[in-house]
Amino acid sequence: QVQLMESGGGSVETGGSLKLSCTVTGDKYNAYCLGWFRQAPGNEREGVASVDRDGTAKYAPSMEGHFAISRDNDKNTLYLQMNDLQPEDTAMYYCAASIRGYCYPEVLVKSLDAWGQGTQVTVSS
Repeated sequence: QVQLMESGGGSVETGGSLKLSCTVTGDKYNAYCLGWFRQAPGNEREGVASVDRDGTAKYAPSMEGHFAISRDNDKNTLYLQMNDLQPEDTAMYYCAASIRGYCYPEVLVKSLDAWGQGTQVTVSS
């Protein structure tokens, strides 16, 4: 199975930007829907974005417009560019992979086959 490792989290002021990266290791990289979910303390996992093997990106409605997901298949790396961050974006962010289901963030988060250890994003006002 694939293994994923996130990096790029940190603390940022409201309105700031971060770019998360996720390295994906495995021999079936191209078979997976890849994406990101987040979880704040006390909250459920929330799908953020997904991208299929062809590069088609999908976003949770509230994320579209200030988050951008991409994948570099040559580097086996997944990215999440986060712009105009708000305090409510504070959460642990996880990259994730699924070989099941449709490649949409709300489906991905419920069909997880692998995910990383998470990287903390903290947005202060």
